[in-house]
Amino acid sequence: MKPNDRNNTPVILEKDAKAWWKEGVLYQIYPQSFKDTTGDGFGDFQGVIQKLDYLESLGITMVWMNPFFGSPLVDNGYDVSNYTAIHPRYGTMEDFQEMLDGLHCRGIKFVLDVVVNHSSNEHPWFQQSRSSRDNPYRDYYHWWPAEKGTPPFRDSIFDPEGAWQFDQQTNAYYLHYFAKEQPDLNWENPKVRQEIYAIMKFWAEKGVDGFRMDAFQYASKDTTFPEWPKGHEKEYDKWYGMRPQLHDYLKEMYTEVIEPYNLFAVAEGAGTSFKDAHDLVDADRNELQVAYHFDCRDISKDLEGYQLSEFKAVFTKWDAAFKNNGWLAIYLSNHDVARLIDRYGNTDAAFRTPSAQMLNTFLLSMRGTPYTYYGDELGMTNIDMPKIEEYVDVSAIGDYNRAKAEGEDMDQFMKKLNFNSRENARTPMQWDSTKNGGFTEGKPWKKVNDNHQTINVVAQNKDPKSILNHFRKMVKLRKDNPVLVYGQYQILQESHSEIYAYTRTLDEQQVLVLLNFSKKQATITLEETTKTGTLLINNYDRLDAKEGQITLQPYQAIICELIN
Repeated sequence: MKPNDRNNTPVILEKDAKAWWKEGVLYQIYPQSFKDTTGDGFGDFQGVIQKLDYLESLGITMVWMNPFFGSPLVDNGYDVSNYTAIHPRYGTMEDFQEMLDGLHCRGIKFVLDVVVNHSSNEHPWFQQSRSSRDNPYRDYYHWWPAEKGTPPFRDSIFDPEGAWQFDQQTNAYYLHYFAKEQPDLNWENPKVRQEIYAIMKFWAEKGVDGFRMDAFQYASKDTTFPEWPKGHEKEYDKWYGMRPQLHDYLKEMYTEVIEPYNLFAVAEGAGTSFKDAHDLVDADRNELQVAYHFDCRDISKDLEGYQLSEFKAVFTKWDAAFKNNGWLAIYLSNHDVARLIDRYGNTDAAFRTPSAQMLNTFLLSMRGTPYTYYGDELGMTNIDMPKIEEYVDVSAIGDYNRAKAEGEDMDQFMKKLNFNSRENARTPMQWDSTKNGGFTEGKPWKKVNDNHQTINVVAQNKDPKSILNHFRKMVKLRKDNPVLVYGQYQILQESHSEIYAYTRTLDEQQVLVLLNFSKKQATITLEETTKTGTLLINNYDRLDAKEGQITLQPYQAIICELIN
């Protein structure tokens, strides 16, 4: 496939213009946990192929899949040893093409997870780089010769010992912002950038429609590595991310790859300010297209829960900042955080269904491209893992070692880890009530949640009032009503302690969204001039409304038209 030969709608740069990636609903698949067809306990491409009709039934228009490249799998594929090969556990390149074609035939575009802040230490580039100081690949990575002394401290997200790893072979340290098996690539080297653009073009030629750029805000480094003040790591993104030179590289990537192939790209992270985010994605910048910030991810991290006021504030301030320019991703969960319903909803039997429906109503009624993580359309929950021996995630193990070294209360630490760990988001998809939830006929790589006997696709398919069928209705409602995509957002009664209320307005159409975030009834009094019309969606069979007052049941979510 040559540039501009595809049938994609081109990336549209005009202010407020429409684009397919704005109107889409994205579904994230963690491939090793989705569906296994070989019995080895790991999900694979053929498993996705088997479930293509299911994906189509959801109404989603995009799939983002976590990495499936050649990898030693220290970080579940985010340590890449071959960027143009498929790891055998997932299948072959032919399987990938069959999956991609099957998605495209159903009107679903494919977003590739590109991991190019770092590679695996088993990548041939790194093996060459560490072989000698005068190797042509030496400056593909960041090295500090040991004769200069200990390198200035740099923190590592996964390694409590820091981000410099001594390598005896050449008596030097190499830099790794993540695990020591994930050395950071030297983006300041133009040869590295051209290598990466060639990789992106390889996949564009295969037919992928967009890229998610993993950890990309950290890609550019000051290669003089000056001393930074003690404690700087407490403001990690400020010190480690968004160097000005990054924008030059993004513009170069846009010119070489994004524009010629009519793709879109989103970077993990959006800096530390609205200006950082706009500099990444405003149309006239010719860099990326969608901003993916972390503020919403950080709302609910404590066992004590969160405040609705903070939840409202985060989404309202970001919407206001992007009211006229730029575009946002709207999400509440992904592979790096615990399950949506545990963090923002209620897992009690009486409230799990309505709270999951309410959260999905929120995601699909906000301005921005909604990202749904696999299983959230079912209300899948966290899994109980109270002992560190149960964990395989490099991040969890690193955090545990760091906490232990710093003398933390390890009982309390494990309670928090059990709640927050990204292991919770990686349990196998729950297809039915049979052994292993229909995920595999072998031994699953990770234990299937015991509640798969009640929380599964087969059961919810049969129930018209299920979380799954409500999700489908919300996706259709969004696709049928451009006001939910492009309409202006306006929060109402911001101080209400239980109800999140807002309007979406596009031209002459206006809708009202009311979401009860509590486990009790809550009442809101509308302004006298507010006249409600057709009820577009309701996750209950009833709606108590009289004399300008609407009383919502626990976790009730409604969207109705407003009459001008």
